[in-house]
Amino acid sequence: MLRVDNLDVFHGDAQALDDVSLEIGEGAVVAIVGANGAGKTSLIRAIAGMHRPARGRIAFRDIEIGGWESHRVCNL
Repeated sequence: MLRVDNLDVFHGDAQALDDVSLEIGEGAVVAIVGANGAGKTSLIRAIAGMHRPARGRIAFRDIEIGGWESHRVCNL
């Protein structure tokens, strides 16, 4: 299971994600949709370890992965 709680991500002074939360169950198929600039890529990059969140929690199978480097996330 993947869980994101109250995630904030910034690109310099611009806030890309503001208090985003979601939960995706084991085996679920999910699509993330939204307008240009809505933060879809920023969310995926934060989960993958390519952006460090300013605030919030990212957990995969109850392991806190927020702030991990991408190679560590990929090895899960």
